[in-house]
Amino acid sequence: MNHTVTLNALAIVAMIVTASAVRSSEQSSSTQRIPQFENSHVKVWRSTIVPNAPLPLHRHDHGRVIITLKGGTMKIEDQSGTSETHVWETGKAYWLPANPPNTMHRDINVGDRPIEVMVVEVKDDK
Repeated sequence: MNHTVTLNALAIVAMIVTASAVRSSEQSSSTQRIPQFENSHVKVWRSTIVPNAPLPLHRHDHGRVIITLKGGTMKIEDQSGTSETHVWETGKAYWLPANPPNTMHRDINVGDRPIEVMVVEVKDDK
């Protein structure tokens, strides 16, 4: 077997593995929202929220359960500037009600590590 071909193949495999590792590292360093499941009753997504990178203003028309996969301290700030802070412990679940009409908020991870949660929004909670 030609050793040059074998070395070239190994070099290509090494580049692919390195690129994959860099891409995984880059993905884990940014806030993500990954859809998991949806039907007429619930919408489920997994979120990773990196420290000090506020999510854009948004709202939730339905209540939701937050299941903490990796805990931390989340500040929820409404558009008027008032805020509340939640300490979410790994392995615990929390209830957050629907937002009041005509309001928006943003979430800010005020800790030093990413927070990971599974969110189960209950569409028919009224």
